[in-house]
Amino acid sequence: MEIVSAVSLWLIPILIGFILIYGTFKKVPTYESFTEGGKEGIKIAVSIIPFLVGMLVAISVFRASGALEYFMNLIRPGLNAIGIPPDIVPLAIIRPISGTAALGMTSDLIAVHGPDSFIGRLASVLQGSTDTTFYVLTVYFGAVGIKKMGDALKVGLLADLAGIIASIVIVTLVFGSM
Repeated sequence: MEIVSAVSLWLIPILIGFILIYGTFKKVPTYESFTEGGKEGIKIAVSIIPFLVGMLVAISVFRASGALEYFMNLIRPGLNAIGIPPDIVPLAIIRPISGTAALGMTSDLIAVHGPDSFIGRLASVLQGSTDTTFYVLTVYFGAVGIKKMGDALKVGLLADLAGIIASIVIVTLVFGSM
């Protein structure tokens, strides 16, 4: 364990040092390249802000309007019939939209049900098995001006669905059912 700690402590400084030495050896103006990259990073960060604010407002409206609760009450009987805990569905819905909101929901589920419960384990695995598809598409595609993102959306949501199904199946197989 001490070896892993030492490697993780020194890996980034060694990597940065290697890049600087290699760049200098290749006669690349490393400091100028670094500052140009910093300028571009700041421009991208500023251009992302409107998209980020839009996503946060949309998430807040969805949760505050009661639409999430209405949807949950509508599908609860079907989920119970097939053995999927209804408490996990809001996390599965929010995860493709916002990683921060999903992390908050995961924390809440673990606080309520416990980390060693089926729901706690399922929430943890689901949190790591899916991505923030809408966030990625809205923020990053919007920042670089990509307008046609229909195929990326389909593939991203399909990957999220596969992650959700795989999470349920794997946690059920490894830890048993609810």
